[in-house]
Amino acid sequence: MTRSTPIAAPEADDPPAAAPVESRARQRSRRVTAHPVAGALFVLPFFLVVVAFLVVPLGYAFWLSLSSKSLALGTRFSGLDNYVRAFTDPLLLDGLLRVVLFGLVQIPVMLGIALAGALVLDAVTTKFAVAFRLIAFMPYAVPAVVGALMWGFLYSRTFGPFADLPTLVGGDPIDFFSVSLLLVSLGNIVTWAWTGYNMIILYSALQGVPREMYEAAVIDGATPVQVALRVKVPAIKQAISLAAIFTVIGTMQFFTEPQIMARFAPQISAGYTPNLYAYNQAFAYSDFHYSAALSFALGFLVFVVAYAFVFVNNRRRGKRA
Repeated sequence: MTRSTPIAAPEADDPPAAAPVESRARQRSRRVTAHPVAGALFVLPFFLVVVAFLVVPLGYAFWLSLSSKSLALGTRFSGLDNYVRAFTDPLLLDGLLRVVLFGLVQIPVMLGIALAGALVLDAVTTKFAVAFRLIAFMPYAVPAVVGALMWGFLYSRTFGPFADLPTLVGGDPIDFFSVSLLLVSLGNIVTWAWTGYNMIILYSALQGVPREMYEAAVIDGATPVQVALRVKVPAIKQAISLAAIFTVIGTMQFFTEPQIMARFAPQISAGYTPNLYAYNQAFAYSDFHYSAALSFALGFLVFVVAYAFVFVNNRRRGKRA
């Protein structure tokens, strides 16, 4: 008997085997090209909301800032006249100077307290630390209007608990709404409301620092204070800078506290802060065109201050590196 040897398939039959591979590649390319369309459909609702509630209102406000209205001429295009008026307005410049002086004192104090609290929380590992985090964060959860009203009652000379404290030792009652103490009183409200928020940010940054760095410093003979100042603080410089930037932006937009305190302190005028001045121009004097220009001018100043802070911080970091 002779063995039958298998016959090799002809080479001409090989190309059809590549057809399924080619069809799979086409299917894959169709899926890839279909993904951007599906992604755009998912993003479309958010895009429409942004356009409807951010882009269109900003565009309309900017158009208002470039025009003016009078009884004689009606609404007319005035170009940059409102902006020239804004940057030469003494009330706006006085309010801006007041906010800058307020921030130069309040921002370092608040961030210093927040950093100290974060360092203490990072060093304490007992159950008290969890309760303290919750208590410190609670003021931020209180609406700013409610917090300002609460402190307004606490500051009251009639039924507030703080005004008559000096009388216990023979002193005079404290007027927290006087010209000399008003900014201090407002700074206390802002510090009370935002210290816990910044403390949690810095504490979260400390939790991301490797514990080996602390252990190495302790082995080298560093005290707890040296570990905090020379190891922990440099390790979270970026978080401190981020908190400082947000605080600077919030300070330049100072509005809620003075607007609420105006009912307790008559010396808080319509131009006490730039934001309050823009608000009163629109809703007290119905000058919406000038109010829009004030708002855009203030936004430009906030951008310049924030950019300058980031630029200086990056330059210092580059030099130290």
